[in-house]
Amino acid sequence: MSPAIARTRDELSALRDALPGRVAVVMTMGALHEGHAVLIREARRRVDSVIVTIFLNPLQFAAGEDLDRYPRTFDSDLEICAREGADLVFAPTPDVVYPRGEPDVRVSAGALGDRLEGTHRRGHFDGVLTVVAKLMNLTRPDVALFGEKDAQQLELIRHMVRDLDFRVDVLGIATVREDDGLALSSRNRYLSDSDRKAALSLNKALTAGSASAGQGPGAVLAAALAVLDTEPALGVDYLALVDSETWDDCTEATTVARLLVAARVGTTRLIDNVVVDLGTRAG
Repeated sequence: MSPAIARTRDELSALRDALPGRVAVVMTMGALHEGHAVLIREARRRVDSVIVTIFLNPLQFAAGEDLDRYPRTFDSDLEICAREGADLVFAPTPDVVYPRGEPDVRVSAGALGDRLEGTHRRGHFDGVLTVVAKLMNLTRPDVALFGEKDAQQLELIRHMVRDLDFRVDVLGIATVREDDGLALSSRNRYLSDSDRKAALSLNKALTAGSASAGQGPGAVLAAALAVLDTEPALGVDYLALVDSETWDDCTEATTVARLLVAARVGTTRLIDNVVVDLGTRAG
């Protein structure tokens, strides 16, 4: 059964009011893939009604990024939403989300928003949090599900919901990978065959780093970097190991960490991460 489609605020409000029970939202920029399907499926399992938003948010793209060429695949997106049991799709245009143009007031991502991704994409997380806040207000969910591939984004959304008293439960869902280990991303379709081969080094580096967890944080980073250094086609933006709770750089006292990498492959920028258990060290 095809989901209802809302394109305006009034349409969304009327259709949202008619949804029964607890409601979950899955926010996307379109170009849906199996990772998004897993989010919708998990939402369907947990609640009575599921909303999917499809909105390519201009606020989170800086000049020179890939807003203009970002894939638009609305018909196939709808097919995935229907297959996975979404009840309602909100697919607004920018003038619906930002009726007075770019907003003067935005959500600030704070200090964490200036690190890692924020260092290379200035203002990106302010744009993300602003649109997530607006879409939460418009869709009024009980639960919002996000993928852990965008781990820093997920952490910042949790901070926003906590600090600004949104009455929404935020759930992170494990990264979905292709058979060769590449994390699913809408940007993967940009990759040529040779680019894809190079991109596999990201997951290989994370795997190597995680395998060295028993030797401490320095060994984790060294093992991951050794893999990245073998792939000349990669332009690494950062490789970092942070405490999973504080998101500060790891120390010898850290027990659970997150190893993150961002790199450019050809004209495509990819990110990935894994959780690393530092709790048991080699003696």
